Amino acid sequence: MSFSLYAATIPTFCQILEAVAALLDKGAAHCAAKGIAPADLIRARLAPDMFDFAYQVKSTAVHSLGAIEGVRRGLFSPDLEPPPEDFPGLRARVTGALTGLRAIAAEEVDGFIGRDMRFEFRDLRVDFTAENFLLSFTQPNFFFHATTAYDILRWQGVAIGKRDFIGRLRGNYASGQPGAAAGSPAT
Repeated sequence: MSFSLYAATIPTFCQILEAVAALLDKGAAHCAAKGIAPADLIRARLAPDMFDFAYQVKSTAVHSLGAIEGVRRGLFSPDLEPPPEDFPGLRARVTGALTGLRAIAAEEVDGFIGRDMRFEFRDLRVDFTAENFLLSFTQPNFFFHATTAYDILRWQGVAIGKRDFIGRLRGNYASGQPGAAAGSPAT
């Protein structure tokens, strides 16, 4: 079996981003049902030295589509722009990443293998191959931020569970569309 960088990245990015979009909807519904100001949930953080919910959600887009765009350029630097400040803006950021990821051809991503890539942030410079950047830097960051966003909602009392984080399973009923699974169990 040959290795496909596309198969190792894009479908999983899409699966979890779809779940993050659904978490945003559940967070907004929770605020409406409980009379909570959405900004209070969006600014919530797990610890004083951690970034807030909005930043965690933004970072799922940064460490998925943003990472692919970085590989295309051969350079990835963190997006220092402030995150959207409301649920519609956060959802637009996530759905924009999903749209961009779904438009990427497998051949393009598989063609990244062996390509030189650099991560730069302030004085830090780390050189990678594209596949090592995506698999050892980007994916762990992507999952960290998705998990932290989930954890913040859970900590704030939003009724979510593990299936909400995992999202739609691809299983044997996958439709071929990254992140889509016709007939998969509901989340």
